[in-house]
Amino acid sequence: MRTTYMAKPEEIKRNWYVIDAAGKPLGRGATEVARLLRGKHKPEFTPHLDCGDHVIVLNAAQTVLTGRKLEQKFYYRHSGYPGGLTKIDYATMMDKKPEKAVYLAIKGMLPHNRLGRAMLKKLRVYRDDQHSHQAQQPQHWGEGRDDKTEGGPGS
Repeated sequence: MRTTYMAKPEEIKRNWYVIDAAGKPLGRGATEVARLLRGKHKPEFTPHLDCGDHVIVLNAAQTVLTGRKLEQKFYYRHSGYPGGLTKIDYATMMDKKPEKAVYLAIKGMLPHNRLGRAMLKKLRVYRDDQHSHQAQQPQHWGEGRDDKTEGGPGS
């Protein structure tokens, strides 16, 4: 009889990865980052544990939105009071706080519970290509990697 492997928290090894978001569509980059934060690229992925790695996203200001999303897409927030709905278009968001736009796109792709909040703590987003995590020796994820060997079907 075969049994399904379930990783234990002490067995999980966390790596640091750097992703350059320059020139990439916002959603495409966010899905890859969410996949890394969740740990789905690892063969020992366990859905009920935080198996993911630390991710540093660089050049958030150079992320692109396809089509007419800069004018048509909005970010909404509510203060909790009557009439407290605030709406910001993504053109303004990408000008003033591109890190927040990338952060919110990734946040929406993670589980909306304690596990997702724990995964989100391993995300760092920067406006340009400078970061302060050289001591962790992050590896570049993307262009030079053969990602097909690490994931499952369709990765």
